[in-house]
Amino acid sequence: MTAPRKSAPALNVATVALGLMVGGLGVWTILAGPTELLPIHWNASGQADDWGSRELVGGALVGLALLTLLLGGGMALAADRAGDPARRRALRYAQLVVVLTLPLIGLLVALASLSGATDIGRALPIALMSLVILLIGAFLGRVGANPFVGVRTPWAFKSRLAWERSNRLAGRLFFVIGLAGLLTAPFAPQPLGLYALLAAIGVAAVWSVFESWRVWRTDPDRQPF
Repeated sequence: MTAPRKSAPALNVATVALGLMVGGLGVWTILAGPTELLPIHWNASGQADDWGSRELVGGALVGLALLTLLLGGGMALAADRAGDPARRRALRYAQLVVVLTLPLIGLLVALASLSGATDIGRALPIALMSLVILLIGAFLGRVGANPFVGVRTPWAFKSRLAWERSNRLAGRLFFVIGLAGLLTAPFAPQPLGLYALLAAIGVAAVWSVFESWRVWRTDPDRQPF
């Protein structure tokens, strides 16, 4: 039961290291990145449909780095100050999800943008996206109530049971979606595989929101609005 507390220094180091890595890549992109316009947005088919300068791409990476350090560091401070071991553990998992989300997504976007990829509806990009989704799902169900990470609906904040069950459901769904995407990426016809991945994420999000309302409605210990 003390594992999260023992692993806290390593998690703090990972938060700072990944934040600085993404921020450093952003600074390099601004100062020495490609001078031509870079793809910065891709549609549901995986085709690039908007382009921007290296300053725009680098600035976005620096912003993600700062957000990682602020959110991850904030979760770490909140966990250290939590008197309840269960609450401390839940906040550490929230910090872990931040570390698995913002820096990794930033690095994936940077890889696609800086390489000039105009089509991300291919096996490798989809496999990498699926891996990130899988990692997030593996820990999302253990995240405690907080304003930044998880299924943050009004009903989840009014019912501890609704928070736990909706986030546990979201974690399981994201894990399964990520695993399925990872296993099928080399074989799925594109862009159908990408469509399926995006649709599954949307369904998981809506289902989790509905679950938070359903559990809140039947929870005898819920707080009223």
